[in-house]
Amino acid sequence: MFYSPELARRVYNNPFPLVDITITPDDEIMHHRRIAILELLQKHIRQRDLMLLLEQLVTLIDEGYTSGSQLVAMQNYMLQRGHTEQADLFYGVLRDRETGGESMMTLAQWFEERGRQEGRQEVRQEVRQEVRQEVIQEVTQEVSQEFAQRLLSKGMSREDVAEMGKFTPCRD
Repeated sequence: MFYSPELARRVYNNPFPLVDITITPDDEIMHHRRIAILELLQKHIRQRDLMLLLEQLVTLIDEGYTSGSQLVAMQNYMLQRGHTEQADLFYGVLRDRETGGESMMTLAQWFEERGRQEGRQEVRQEVRQEVRQEVIQEVTQEVSQEFAQRLLSKGMSREDVAEMGKFTPCRD
C-alpha cells in the first residue's frame, strides 16, 4: 500500500510534536523566519483589528523570508477571515512593502471585484426602488379609475367625479 512501509510506520506510529501557536509569544513568532507571517496571522486573525498587526507584518515582509506564494496565501486568508476598518490603508501599506507583483495583483483584483459587487448592489437597490414606485403609481391609477367608474355608475356627474378625483374631464 505504501511505497516505503518503514517510513510509513515511523511517521504514523510515533507521536509528533504539536505546537499551540495561540500561547507562543509574538516576539518568538517573529523569529520563525519563513513561517512567521502565517503563524502571526493564524494567531491573531479573529482576535483584533488587523491594523494592530501591520507593523509586525511589514517587518516580516521587509526581512525577505516570505515567498510570493506565502504572500498570496496570507492576503487571501486576511481577505477571507480578517477584519480592519481601514482596509484601503492596511492593504496599501502592504502593497508598498511587497516585491511580489503577483501577490499585489491578486489584491488589486479583490478591490476591483469588491467595487463591482458594491456597484451591482447599488444598481439593484435603485432598480427595486424604481419598480416599487412604478407599481405604486400603477396601482394608485387603477384604483382611482375604478373608483371614478363606480361613482359614475351611481349617477354622479362627470364634472363632480373629475373635481373629486383631480381628473381631467373627458368629453364624449
